[in-house]
Amino acid sequence: MTNPRAMVQTMISLASASLGLVAALAWNEAIKATLAKLGISDDLAGLYTYAILATLVAVVVLAMLGRMAAKLGGQAAFEREAEG
Repeated sequence: MTNPRAMVQTMISLASASLGLVAALAWNEAIKATLAKLGISDDLAGLYTYAILATLVAVVVLAMLGRMAAKLGGQAAFEREAEG
């Protein structure tokens, strides 16, 4: 028989990943539109600017989530090597 708790945890994980993808796509469009308004969207510099901005946002969000998980007594999905 299937473990109902494991099934619910899997459903939560899948829903979280799906909603995260939707949010990422929304941010993708917002950042592209912003760069287009600034006139730097179609060239190589615009692509690198976008990649750097996306990376910075990801790092900040993951760091905040890691701190939040630590405060709540959980574990983050990643740990910095200096802390591990």
